[in-house]
Amino acid sequence: MVEAFMLIQTEVGRAEVIAKQLATLPGVLSAEYVTGPYDVVVRIGAETLDALKADVVPSVQQMSGITRTLTCPIAATAHS
Repeated sequence: MVEAFMLIQTEVGRAEVIAKQLATLPGVLSAEYVTGPYDVVVRIGAETLDALKADVVPSVQQMSGITRTLTCPIAATAHS
């Protein structure tokens, strides 16, 4: 499985609602609303990088109220 974090900016005051809506989308593994330069952070996943780019990322980006996204594919996971 290929995973990525998406950092999302939303319209003012919409972060909590958008995070809850994003959590229901296929391919969204987790969704949190946060403070700082981004409003929502989601972890997404798909079987391949192509599927992630073609299916999951566009479904997140098309949600109403999202103004900007930054997708950060996970290169490796550190385990303790």
